[in-house]
Amino acid sequence: MPDQLPTEDTKPTGSRAGDAEPAGTPAEETEPAGTRTGETELAGTPAGRAAAKGARRGGWALTEEAEPARAATAGEATPSGRTPQDHAAFRLAAIGALLIVVLFAGYGLGRLNNGPVAAPAAPATTTPAASAAVDENQPHVHGTTTAPVPGGAAGAAVGGLSLSSSGLTLTPLATTFPAKTNQKLEFTINGAGGAPITTYAIVHDKPLHLIVIRRDLTGFQHLHPVMAPDGTWSVDLTLPEPGSYRMIADFTALVGGTQVATTLGGDLTVAGNYAPVTLPDPALAATTAAYDVTYEGTPVTESTQPLLMTVTDAAGKPVAVEPYLGAYGHLVVLRQGDTGYVHVHPETRLADGKVKFWLAAPSPGTYRMFFDFQAAGKVSTAAWTVVVS
Repeated sequence: MPDQLPTEDTKPTGSRAGDAEPAGTPAEETEPAGTRTGETELAGTPAGRAAAKGARRGGWALTEEAEPARAATAGEATPSGRTPQDHAAFRLAAIGALLIVVLFAGYGLGRLNNGPVAAPAAPATTTPAASAAVDENQPHVHGTTTAPVPGGAAGAAVGGLSLSSSGLTLTPLATTFPAKTNQKLEFTINGAGGAPITTYAIVHDKPLHLIVIRRDLTGFQHLHPVMAPDGTWSVDLTLPEPGSYRMIADFTALVGGTQVATTLGGDLTVAGNYAPVTLPDPALAATTAAYDVTYEGTPVTESTQPLLMTVTDAAGKPVAVEPYLGAYGHLVVLRQGDTGYVHVHPETRLADGKVKFWLAAPSPGTYRMFFDFQAAGKVSTAAWTVVVS
């Protein structure tokens, strides 16, 4: 009688530990005879008879399917055409490539976070803001770090409300000053990794513009600190009266080859009896030491409106305004209550001898506008109180 192959439900005796199925296995493992045509056809072949004999001996029959495995064990080429040595060489090459990728990724992350590197530190540098997103030759707003509220009024965003923004942090070395005494103000702008930033773009002739003002919007100063090679900025500062002051740094840092334009703000304190000053009433005219300055226009929140500044001497004659820091003037607008900051630059050409700005007020409220201009080689500042309803 011809030998028959065991079905899948009949395992060879003692073949391998764990081959026995637990009691209660699904009935689907017992199939009617003749349902597996492959097994019926195999039983009558020489390979089938060999497999059956091997199974009865308690082992597994070796058929032609095992030949490729023997060839690979002996170092011969497998049906894919590769030897074990080929596979080992491929694995070594892949591991080497992965190590190179990891090393370069770690180096790139270190540079991005301004972390220390093995190479000597490069000297502090600045570069013109030629590739900045903002065209410095057109009227625009500087120093905005908060966007307008979606669906709200189209007022300008404000800056200078936070010590940290865009991954950069303003870090003053000291924040307490005596009144009426010259003292050096020192600070750094630190990157995400904690190291001071040492590379900045030149924007309107300077790498950093610093505004200092008391919280009641008096004592306005527009300064330009100098940076040391280690990234420490410093400037001589005299605060005239006791009170809480705000320092606002407006700059464009170069971080990982990318220009990051932002404005950061921090508090300075002068000890003593603080007596807040009431702001002057709104008016269109202001007086400096040598000039009278008037403006035309009405700031609103719904749209950007023109503001035209006219400078005249004591006799009422127009004064020729000269370029100052790359423009015919600079307009700093500060909001009462939080010293929210907006810095506006004018059109590149005078309009009938007048300096023309475009401004959208950030929100309803009371503001102080400061107009820096140069005439006869001297810089002056005119100031107005503006109420936006």
